[in-house]
Amino acid sequence: MAVSLPAQRRRDPLTQPEIDQVRDASWEPLQRLTLYITFARARLVSLEQMRNDPKTKDRAQQTHDRLADFLLIYDELNDNIDTYVDRRDDIRKPLKTIVEADTEFQAKLRALRDAAGVSPEEAKEYEFVLSSALDTVDGSADDHRKLLADQEEAAKHKKLNAKDAKNNSKPE
Repeated sequence: MAVSLPAQRRRDPLTQPEIDQVRDASWEPLQRLTLYITFARARLVSLEQMRNDPKTKDRAQQTHDRLADFLLIYDELNDNIDTYVDRRDDIRKPLKTIVEADTEFQAKLRALRDAAGVSPEEAKEYEFVLSSALDTVDGSADDHRKLLADQEEAAKHKKLNAKDAKNNSKPE
């Protein structure tokens, strides 16, 4: 049983400073969701930089790993959105940023998929995770737009929990 433990352990895609930032923003939806967008974007920028560096070794494996990190962070973003929706928090402002980021992420992932000069052998090593990332972002982008519309409608009827600037409503 101990032999299988390392294989089952997943590497956290966030650095320790990023984890600390998320922890510090735990009750602030705008700040926390914006952090996840920033971290996901940083993974795609890092991926582009690595792929453009002619000195990069094992490009296919690094592409796979960075895409996997992006996907884990993006999934965590979606999990956080679900938490705030379940709490009936007003997340219209971060959702607008998320919808914009979704469009950016879709374009970057499609550019990677359609990149010229990539050998079929190299592409095959990260094809599944790239396909998963595209499917996830495409589906989530639609969900985020719908959720934003739902939140706008709920706000009209005062059905969202808005934070009072003077009384920051952190649970005890």
